[in-house]
Amino acid sequence: KPVIFLHGGPGGGGGTERRRFFDPQAYRIVVIDQRGCGLSTPHIASAQTPADMATNTTWNLVDDCERVRTALGIDTWQVFGGSWGSCLALAYAETHPEAVSELVLRGIFLLRRSEIDWYYNGGAAHIYPDLWESYLEPIPVDERDGDLVAAYHRLLTSGDAATARAAARAWTGWEQATSYLLPRPDEESDGSSADDPQKKDTDRFDLAFASIENHYFVNHGFL
Repeated sequence: KPVIFLHGGPGGGGGTERRRFFDPQAYRIVVIDQRGCGLSTPHIASAQTPADMATNTTWNLVDDCERVRTALGIDTWQVFGGSWGSCLALAYAETHPEAVSELVLRGIFLLRRSEIDWYYNGGAAHIYPDLWESYLEPIPVDERDGDLVAAYHRLLTSGDAATARAAARAWTGWEQATSYLLPRPDEESDGSSADDPQKKDTDRFDLAFASIENHYFVNHGFL
């Protein structure tokens, strides 16, 4: 049975360990890196071929999935998504219902404003107050009582590479440290191994993850 795995973030990258969700004797497993991250080109962190964030939208990702299905000659496939991938899976299934045999959704995240505000604008701070301080660190003190997602957007798009890297490291570090009840230092926030070759260059991974995720959040997921 063909299955496509839709990774989280947006910006988390597909990696190789996602295949472990599926029995390879029973499934034809398709894992893609969404635009601008993982092994996709152009990569958002590439100075030679900077990714055009204006084209990185939910509906372009839906179209990308459909092009992959057509190119691989797949009539229908199971669509499997977790976290942001669950939202993208729903968007794809609503756009191309005839191509979807089943939906498997886990860690549901629909980019609702209430979800984003709770996690990035203070709700989760009551659970992880020490980690929250690190998340706040790049933000100017006089902006810490406002919309922190918007404040991070200004830092990530400031045009200053050092500022963007520091913001990306703090944003990604917050999510990786708080995605589990108990710390799991050998795994990333989306469940992949820290040994994943895509994540060996931590600055590159952090910049893609934070920049793309924040881009989607400030644009309300383009929904």
